[in-house]
Amino acid sequence: MNAGKPKQFIEVLGKPVLAYTVENFQRHHAIDAIEIVCVDGYIEYVWNMVKRYHLDKVKYVTKGGADFQKSVIAGIDALKPYCAPQDILLVHYGASPFVTEEIITDAIRVCKEKGNCTSASPLYLLAGTKDGDYSAHWIDRDEVMTLNAPQAFRFDYVTQLYDEAIEKNLLDKVEPHTTSLMFLMGRKIYFSKGSQTNIKITTKDDLQLLEAYAVWRKQKEEK
Repeated sequence: MNAGKPKQFIEVLGKPVLAYTVENFQRHHAIDAIEIVCVDGYIEYVWNMVKRYHLDKVKYVTKGGADFQKSVIAGIDALKPYCAPQDILLVHYGASPFVTEEIITDAIRVCKEKGNCTSASPLYLLAGTKDGDYSAHWIDRDEVMTLNAPQAFRFDYVTQLYDEAIEKNLLDKVEPHTTSLMFLMGRKIYFSKGSQTNIKITTKDDLQLLEAYAVWRKQKEEK
């Protein structure tokens, strides 16, 4: 992004991307509490953001780790004194502000039934292998799903998962995501509702999409 700051703190219409993301969980009737796992050096900024936008479900702000997976572990460790084994934990990207009420609701539903899930969507475009700067083999898109966030876990499931992974020294053997770790450990990942529009802010074009979305949502709320 070349913005001089982490992308979740870039402002769109005067509001940081992270605030748009958190508001979706703040509004959801089934969300009891929110923890923000934060880039070191931005914890005070985040608490000020919470106060400014009246995000009163945010109860915890925790220093993150060197990558996504270490940040998830830091977030889980900080919640251990407060969570019961059957509680549902949703993990979401701070720079993914397009998550909807329906996506959150279905993640909770599937997790209650299965113990874990990830937001997932079919692959709608044609797909092929990457063989250098060309593709030589077709991939049947009906055989794959695109995995996204939120991911949801029963608290006892995800704590046991990471306890086992740390004991067996598995964390550095896969890319740093919970889903990648689950594949390595032979776990099933169940699907919950996804959407092609639930993108993570990655480019400047994505910021323009968020600006248009923010204007639309404001107009909808005013009506």
